[in-house]
Amino acid sequence: MNNIKLIAFDLDGTLLDSVPDLAVAADQAVQKLGYPPVTEEQVRDYVGNGADILIGRSLSQSLTVNPELSPELRAEARELFDDFYEKTGHKLSHLYAKVTETLAELHEAGITLALVTNKPSKFVPSVLAKHGIDKYFIDVIGGDTFPEKKPNPMALNWLMEKHQVTPEQMLMVGDSKNDILAAQNAGCYSFGLTYGYNHGEPISNANPHHVADCVGELVDLVLVSAE
Repeated sequence: MNNIKLIAFDLDGTLLDSVPDLAVAADQAVQKLGYPPVTEEQVRDYVGNGADILIGRSLSQSLTVNPELSPELRAEARELFDDFYEKTGHKLSHLYAKVTETLAELHEAGITLALVTNKPSKFVPSVLAKHGIDKYFIDVIGGDTFPEKKPNPMALNWLMEKHQVTPEQMLMVGDSKNDILAAQNAGCYSFGLTYGYNHGEPISNANPHHVADCVGELVDLVLVSAE
């Protein structure tokens, strides 16, 4: 991993602990429809596969979405969720340790940085700007930017083609198996974080190339090893 030119980062659970705000919005949405409340602890297990799945799980009170939920109900719940989430102002979300410093060092070293999240793209710019990290990313890809989202490698393949890098020159950084699978499907390197949201499974189970407790370990891995 001594010739990395491009790093793609996941957002929720990797750079940002967004569950407190997501949980408020999901809880308000399901209760508005007469369903039981959901807790922050539950939502920590439900996130990682996009907003539609999060809402389906919240309505179902389970990691497995109830197939009897009608598409109309799920669409209404999603609309309510989006509205409530926007109104939270992302006040409860916060960056994890060493995120800003790590992005700054990598950016200053000339590494191309991109964001690849399954979060709906309309929410991403305001979240990045609020936490002062929008300036580091040359590309920001949301869960609805392309027809497929992680673990599909479409976004990573697009980035490699755009920036003319090989899989050996690209690294995907994330906290869930979807991030690691996307990297594996694209043939690039992967960096798995032990915190974040992975449905209670150790990230090592997904077999990333590197496992870390802090995103700050990227600096030594990418920059020092390249010297």
